[in-house]
Amino acid sequence: MNLFDVYPLFDIHIVKGKGCCVWDENGTEYLDLYGGHAVISIGHAHPHYVEMISRQVATLGFYSNSVVNKLQQQVAERLGKVCGYDDYSLFLINSGAEANENALKLSSFHNGRTRVVSFKKAFHGRTSLAVEATDNPKIIAPINECGHVTYLPLNDIEAMKAELAKGDVCAVIIEGIQGVGGIQLPTGEFMRALRRACTEHNTVLILDEIQSGYGRSGKFFAHQHHGIKADIITVAKGIGNGFPMAGVLISPMFAPIHGQLGTTFGGNHLACSAALAVLDVMEQENLVENAAKVGAYLQQELKKMPQIKDVRGLGLMIGLEFEAPIKELRLRLLKEQHVFTGVSGTNVIRLLPPLCLSLKEADIFLERFRRVLE
Repeated sequence: MNLFDVYPLFDIHIVKGKGCCVWDENGTEYLDLYGGHAVISIGHAHPHYVEMISRQVATLGFYSNSVVNKLQQQVAERLGKVCGYDDYSLFLINSGAEANENALKLSSFHNGRTRVVSFKKAFHGRTSLAVEATDNPKIIAPINECGHVTYLPLNDIEAMKAELAKGDVCAVIIEGIQGVGGIQLPTGEFMRALRRACTEHNTVLILDEIQSGYGRSGKFFAHQHHGIKADIITVAKGIGNGFPMAGVLISPMFAPIHGQLGTTFGGNHLACSAALAVLDVMEQENLVENAAKVGAYLQQELKKMPQIKDVRGLGLMIGLEFEAPIKELRLRLLKEQHVFTGVSGTNVIRLLPPLCLSLKEADIFLERFRRVLE
C-alpha cells in the first residue's frame, strides 16, 4: 500500500526537534518559523512536556468517555482561568475541523436555525459544515454544497448588519485572525459591531481561534484584543503542542443534553496530559507575553525591508505580503538558509513559530531573510 498523494512535499525528512529548531536525517539544522502550521506552541520536545506524556502513557493512555476522567476537569479548570472564560464549559475533541463542526451543530440545536455567515478568505476545516464555511470552492465537494453559508467581506459592518437583520442566521463563524487567508485582521470596530448584532438577533457568535489562539497573538485569544466575548470559542493546534487535541468553549447560555455531542478519542488521558503540560509551560515561561514582545520586534524590523509590500499580524502570527509570487523566495529560504516558513496564496509568507522564539532566534531569522531578499 502507498500513501494517498494529498500533499505537495518538500524532500526533507525531519527526525528531531528541540525548542525552535528541527533536524533532518542528514543532521542539517533548521530554524522553525512555522511550527508545523502553528501547532508547536511551547517548542519541540520540551522536557516537561516529554516527561508528562511519558509518565501518562506508562500508566494509562486511553479509556472511554463512559467513565470519569479527572484529567479532563483539570484541563477545563486550568484553561478557564488562564483564558478568562472560567464560567464556560469545555467539550474536548481531536481536531480543529471537529471543533468547528460541533460549534456549528450546537448553535443550530440552540436556536433551531440553519443559515451560517462566514467571511471571504475564511478557513474553518475540510469536513462537512466546516468546509462549507470555508471560502475555497476547490475543496468543497458537491455533497458539501448545501447552501447553508453566506460569505461576507471581512470588516464590512453594513453588509454584516444587513445579513443578520434578516433574523434567520444561526451563527456567525469568524477567525480571530485569518490564517490561511493571508493573516487578515478583523478591526476592533467590526468585531464590536458584530458582537452587538449577534446579541440583537439571537445569532451565535463563534470565534475560531484554532490558529490565532493559545497565546499566539500576544493575548490568549486574538479576539480579546477587541474587548469582546464570544458565545463559543474553538481551539486546537497549540493546545497539545503536536498531540491531536481540540476543544469547544461553550457559554453558559447553552444547556448540555446527553447524547447530543460525543466523541471516542476526545479528551483521552494522554491528550489531557499533553494539554496540562502546555498550560504549565505557558505560565511558567510567560509565553503569551513573549509572543507579544518578540512578535512586535519582528514586525518592527520586517517593516524596514523595502522588498516587502506589507507586514501584518499580531504577536507571533505574521504575514509578509510581496508584489510577486514568493515560491522561489520561500524555497531559497528553506534550502539555502535552512528556515521553515508557511505560505498563503501565491504572495504571502506566514510566520507561525513556537511561542518560545527568543529575540536572538528572531535576529537569526532576520539575518537569513535579508540574505535571500538581497
